[in-house]
Amino acid sequence: MRLTSFFLFLFLFSFSQEKAHTVYFDTDLSKVTNIEENRLLSFIATLSERPVLSIEIFGFCDDIGASSYNLSLSQRRAEEIKKVLLANFIDKNKITNVDGKGELLLKTIKTSNPERIRALNRKVELSVSFIEDVVLKEKSSFVKGSSVVIEDLLFLTGYSYLTPSSKKSLDVAFEKIKDLPFTFIIQGHVCCTSGQKDAIDRATKKRNLSVVRAKYVYDYFLKKGIDSKRMSFEGLGHQFPLGGSPEKDRRVEILIDSDF
Repeated sequence: MRLTSFFLFLFLFSFSQEKAHTVYFDTDLSKVTNIEENRLLSFIATLSERPVLSIEIFGFCDDIGASSYNLSLSQRRAEEIKKVLLANFIDKNKITNVDGKGELLLKTIKTSNPERIRALNRKVELSVSFIEDVVLKEKSSFVKGSSVVIEDLLFLTGYSYLTPSSKKSLDVAFEKIKDLPFTFIIQGHVCCTSGQKDAIDRATKKRNLSVVRAKYVYDYFLKKGIDSKRMSFEGLGHQFPLGGSPEKDRRVEILIDSDF
């Protein structure tokens, strides 16, 4: 029987800590249009207001064309935005991630204008973090069977890709658990499966979205240096909905298993 989860930590973030901007592209092109470049330059001008910690750049494409071509195009778009930043005196050491994510599929909603949605998917997203304190409030002690819900860890709908602003949440979770003496299970959850046990990962078309989301967090912690013997991962699909908005069910929890 799965023990009832409760919040071990509440992660509070001020909206002022991060700033985002989206640059849109014409079909099949990685060159920035004049209008979008002017919008980007206006955004860059605002970055002098506070000390920048890091800038992440993520490129995307619509779903027309081969997946391999779209992945390459999304990377070129991300690199093009990096060039604009560097040409406007942004410190290259502040740019921590330049990543092409490939294509975004059409959302499964009724629409008379699918091209409008595709146009919104031809983009680069920038996420800028500033040097500010993160507030954490401890609510209880670590005990076996309790769960840590990683707050504000949001995934793109249908994918295991994090939204750009969510990386900070994962960093905070890592800092809190990296040196603590316990093993844990990373559990992925999804929403809206229409009676199925799990949702479909749009990147692979496999019905294992909760698993790959949990593995994303596992791989991240592993890369950051947490011993693989301390952790495992599993997908629980839509078995344990929290109720309320769907975003609450698109979550990853850390279940404390035993002393290490």
